[in-house]
Amino acid sequence: MRRSRLAAVGIAAATVLGAAATLAATADAQPDAAAAPAALGNNWYASAPYLMPQSNNPPDPVTVMNATGQKAFQLAFILAPNGGGCSPTWDGTSAVSSDTAVAGVISKIRGAGGDVSVSVGGYGGTKLGQTCGSVAATADAYQQVITKYGLKAIDFDLEEPEYENTAAIANELGAAKTLQANNPDLFVSVTMPGTAAGTGWFGTQLLDQAKSIGFSPNNFSIMPFDGGFNGGSSQVSALEAFHGLLVSHMGWDSATAYSHEGFSGMNGKSDAAEIFNLSDFQTVYDYATSHKLGRFTFWSVNRDRACVGTTDNGVCSNVQQNDWDFTKFTTQFAGATPPQTGPPTSPPTSPGTCAAAEWSKTQVYTGGNTVSHNGHKWTAKWWTQGEEPGTTGPDGVWSDNGTC
Repeated sequence: MRRSRLAAVGIAAATVLGAAATLAATADAQPDAAAAPAALGNNWYASAPYLMPQSNNPPDPVTVMNATGQKAFQLAFILAPNGGGCSPTWDGTSAVSSDTAVAGVISKIRGAGGDVSVSVGGYGGTKLGQTCGSVAATADAYQQVITKYGLKAIDFDLEEPEYENTAAIANELGAAKTLQANNPDLFVSVTMPGTAAGTGWFGTQLLDQAKSIGFSPNNFSIMPFDGGFNGGSSQVSALEAFHGLLVSHMGWDSATAYSHEGFSGMNGKSDAAEIFNLSDFQTVYDYATSHKLGRFTFWSVNRDRACVGTTDNGVCSNVQQNDWDFTKFTTQFAGATPPQTGPPTSPPTSPGTCAAAEWSKTQVYTGGNTVSHNGHKWTAKWWTQGEEPGTTGPDGVWSDNGTC
C-alpha cells in the first residue's frame, strides 16, 4: 500500500489533532490476548478493509461499524524499527512490545463485537523480512504481534523495495508458512502489486517461491491501481489475468484459483491520479462475488469519506461519496447487509427537541449552533464544516444533547 497509506507527513494540524483525540479515547484499555474473543468467520477477515490506527486522521472504528455493519479491520502497518533491528513496530516507530495505543483501538473494536487482522509490510519503510536474518527470526518477530494482540488473522503486504529482494521475500513467505503451522486456523493473506497482466515479474517469482516451499495462504491478492488502470473494467481484466497466473504457477484448477484470489483496491483517487468511483467498486464486487473470489478489501477506511476543506489523499477519497460508502462493499462481501444510514424520510415525532435543522455536510457552523442528526440534537463547540455529529468523539466539535 502506498505511503499515503503510511504516515501522511503533510497532514494539517487539525488532522493530526483528530488522530490524537481518537487515540486518547481508546488507549487506556488494552486487549488481553488470553481473553481475546472467539474468531469471527473467515468471511470477515477476507473482507476487512485497511485502517491506519495511528496516522491519517483515523476515524472511530465503532462509528464505522455502526454505520456499515463491518466487523473486521486490517490494521496497518507492522515494520522493522526505523533504526534497524528485528523487532516489530507500528510504522517503524512504536514498539509492539510496549504498545498501548493500538491495543486500545483493538479493545474498542472487540468490545463492539468485531475483530482485527494486522498487516505487515506495505509500500516503503523497512520490512522485517529485510532485517531479520532468517525465516525463523522473521517468524518469531511476527509471532510476537500475534501473541500480543491474540490475532486470528494476518496479512503479508509484500511491496517495494522488499518485493524485489529475493532473500527478503523468502523470509516473509517462510515466516508466513511457519505462522500458519504454529497458529491453527490462522487466516493468512498475501497482498502484492497488480498490473494489467495480473502481476509483474517479481509477483510471479513470489508465487513460484510459495509453490516451492509448499505454502498456500488463504488468498493471494493483487492491488490493481497505481499502474495505469482506468476504472473497474480494467481491474476486472487484471484479476482475470491473475487468475490465469495462479493456475499456471500454483498448479491449481480454475475453481481453486478463484477461491484463493483476492482484490485489494484503492477507493477514490489513487496515488497515480487514477479515479475509482463507487460504480467501479460495484463492477469489481460483481466480478468477485460471481467468481467466488476469496477476498475483497481496499485502502483505506481513513480515506472513505468525502473531502471537505482538504484534498489530502490520505484522509479523504477525492470523489463524490457519503462517509463509509466504500466500506459497505466489504460488508456485503462478508455476507451482511449494511444498515441504512440516509436521512430520515419524515421528521421525528418527539415534541420540540428536534426542531433544529438537519446537519448538512456543506454548511458552516459556529459555536452554539444546533443541529439534529441520527435522532439526536447536537451543539457545535466551535467553528466546523463537514464534521459529522457522532463521529468526532467526546473531545470533538459536537456536544450530544441526547435523543429527540
